[in-house]
Amino acid sequence: MDFATKAIHAGQHPDSDCGAIITPIYQTSTYVQQSPGVNKGYEYGRTANPTREALEKNLAALENGKFGFAFSSGMAATSAVMGLVKQGDHVIVTENVYGGTYRYFQRVMTDYGLDFSFVDTSKFENLEAALKPNTRMVFVETPTNPLLKISDLSKIAKFCRSRDLLLVVDNTFLSPYFQRPLDLGADIVVHSTTKFINGHSDVIGGIFVTNNEKVAERIKFLQNAVGAVPSPFDCWLILRATKTLHLRMQQHNRNAMEIVEFLAKNNKIEKVIYPGLPSHPQHELAKRQQLDPDGRPGFGGMISFEMGSFERGKILLESVRLFALAESLGGVESLISHPASMTHASVPPEERRRIGLTDGLVRISVGVESARDLIQDLKQALEKV
Repeated sequence: MDFATKAIHAGQHPDSDCGAIITPIYQTSTYVQQSPGVNKGYEYGRTANPTREALEKNLAALENGKFGFAFSSGMAATSAVMGLVKQGDHVIVTENVYGGTYRYFQRVMTDYGLDFSFVDTSKFENLEAALKPNTRMVFVETPTNPLLKISDLSKIAKFCRSRDLLLVVDNTFLSPYFQRPLDLGADIVVHSTTKFINGHSDVIGGIFVTNNEKVAERIKFLQNAVGAVPSPFDCWLILRATKTLHLRMQQHNRNAMEIVEFLAKNNKIEKVIYPGLPSHPQHELAKRQQLDPDGRPGFGGMISFEMGSFERGKILLESVRLFALAESLGGVESLISHPASMTHASVPPEERRRIGLTDGLVRISVGVESARDLIQDLKQALEKV
């Protein structure tokens, strides 16, 4: 099936009792058993739920994966990833990773004996330089948050296979509509489904997808043992949202391209960062790697730009009217944020400076409103800078 058809139908069937076309919300904590230890495939709500299973099958299909596991947040899905390594193991991580991921790895998992190296994975030679005898995993975010650096997933996957390393890719920024890491050789893909996959700013969730049966067995165990599962209602909301994922991603991309063209010409802005710009260092890679289901390049709805100072950025952030000053991303409404004080405040200032995340950087998540109205909003706000 094509992507749009899978988005609407994969994992979902009319209800067997009444024929309801939409998967019901199975709001139950337990299930009646026919005899001790004999059931219809469900024992307890944490272990399995039909609404959750429908979502897991749907999202696995969109990523061209065999096994999907839904979690209560993107960070819960990332924490499950860490259940695949053990004390003494080393993990190579994209340096400009989401601030919450950096915080979890550096301030939580190091206490349990894991070792992390944060490197610029957009430069392949850094992977080889960071390799240690105890390296077991490479965790890549591409495009990165918020500097939008692109890593060559096919090349990194080949590197990982040759050294028996697990390759994990955070695909949150592009969704499976514009990038499918498993097809490029990754072992695991994770998302914060809170973002583009759900797209309506009303649910917190995460997903873990793989084609590796051994990995799937371990994650299924951890999902039940740890219990960080989403509610049936949250699963139902996300399942509803995936039906329009292909339509929303197309509009996010179209709007972003128009806004980038405007920003690139504005003399109040020092630099615009967007993979769709020919000036982006990995523009050609993005054109090859970030493809919609019909093979056309897509660059997503995330844009970052440099205002030169916190003071200049603050004026802009406080002057917009349509853009909402808020954390998160990927919703139908446009958001604007200041990464250094918001999404990446948990990253130490010296680390932010090292990777180039300045106090003047502004990030926008382009929604699906009229691009003309969004540009006008940015224009009037920039005039006050």
